[in-house]
Amino acid sequence: MLKSDFVSEISPEQDGKEVTVAGWVHTIRDLGGKKFILLRDRSGLGQIVIDKSNTKAFELSKDLTQESVILVKGVVKADKRAPNGVEIHANELEILSKAKAPLPLDVSGKVNADLDTRLRERLLDLRRLEMEAVIKIQSEAIRAFREYLYSQKFVEIFTPKIIATATEGGAQLFPVIYFGKEAFLAQSPQLYKELLAGTIERVFEVAPAWRAEESDTPYHLSEFLSADIEVAFADYNDIMNIVENTLDFMVNRVRSNCQKELKILNHTLPEIKKPIKRITYSEAIEILQSAGVNIKFGDDIGTPEQRILHQKLNEDLYFIIDWPSTARPFYTRRKSNNPELSESFDLIYRWVEIASGSSRNYKREVLEEELKTRGLNIASFEFFLKWFDYGMPPHAGVGIGVQRLMMLFTGLQNVKEISLFPRDKKRLVP
Repeated sequence: MLKSDFVSEISPEQDGKEVTVAGWVHTIRDLGGKKFILLRDRSGLGQIVIDKSNTKAFELSKDLTQESVILVKGVVKADKRAPNGVEIHANELEILSKAKAPLPLDVSGKVNADLDTRLRERLLDLRRLEMEAVIKIQSEAIRAFREYLYSQKFVEIFTPKIIATATEGGAQLFPVIYFGKEAFLAQSPQLYKELLAGTIERVFEVAPAWRAEESDTPYHLSEFLSADIEVAFADYNDIMNIVENTLDFMVNRVRSNCQKELKILNHTLPEIKKPIKRITYSEAIEILQSAGVNIKFGDDIGTPEQRILHQKLNEDLYFIIDWPSTARPFYTRRKSNNPELSESFDLIYRWVEIASGSSRNYKREVLEEELKTRGLNIASFEFFLKWFDYGMPPHAGVGIGVQRLMMLFTGLQNVKEISLFPRDKKRLVP
């Protein structure tokens, strides 16, 4: 390894010790006889001091630009005024890679840039401390998601992402040419995870999915990360319980392990109050109507309406359950006591849907009838339906939009910021 230490992990107790550090030049401050460099690596920031008496290193430092990559060998000096209470007095300096100047985006954050500029210059934007914090928080949250489900006897699965037919019908599909035939990028792992729940009962997956939606909002991506859960011998109430327990575990883990990153983002994680409040779709419509919203049973509840619900309910996190059956995909089970309604839910964070789930239909004749009702071709789904001839248990599941979920974990308000290299109507690069 070229380096022996990470800059922000060096402590005052190492005073007098020789270390080798490497990273990016975050800022340079020239005081004539001394130069102070804030060096950034994966751990954070640390201060390098180059004295004029060190002629070779000082002369080299005259060529330094922000974001140049350097290697420094030096001695640790305890100093309460420096970041982390220490600074490194350089004995040797090596410029590994010199960055062009001026930069198209200020990584240090002294000059703000609009979102379009940040996404165009994305690699530099991802070097900002705030974005590094987002990356680390997302990594810790997904790690916790996996760990909790593993602890509950779930098995991680990996389903196909090139599919022969739509998962949920509709036209929101990206076609691809597959050996001379038309195929599609998967909208979700829905049908495959159902089949696998009929094999090993408890499954989950974290993987990309694609929706060719025309929506260009702070909450939509054409390519997004989906965290999916499917459970045999369960209904939608069981899944909602699993979701709130999983979220609680994730929040506690991130709060414990990402204090520095949360501080950088100036974000306080919400408490997961269990059980998470549940209101029916019908109750939601009544609340909106009483607030003067022109909405009726069967209508979708969009972001503007959810903003009003958030205000009226005074809850940051809540479920809307029992949606109209016709508003849900063909695999969603109807309520036995009221077939107009389905055993389904959306999880709302403030005014954004972050998860959607339901009890599933598990009898072939019911699935075929639901496909007919929606005008879908039964033959196109034969690869899925035939397995219901061989014993499929009752099952239920949920799909969680990871970038939307990360709004809860980071405080950011736009999923394009959270996605490392977002894909939407306007962006296919970088």
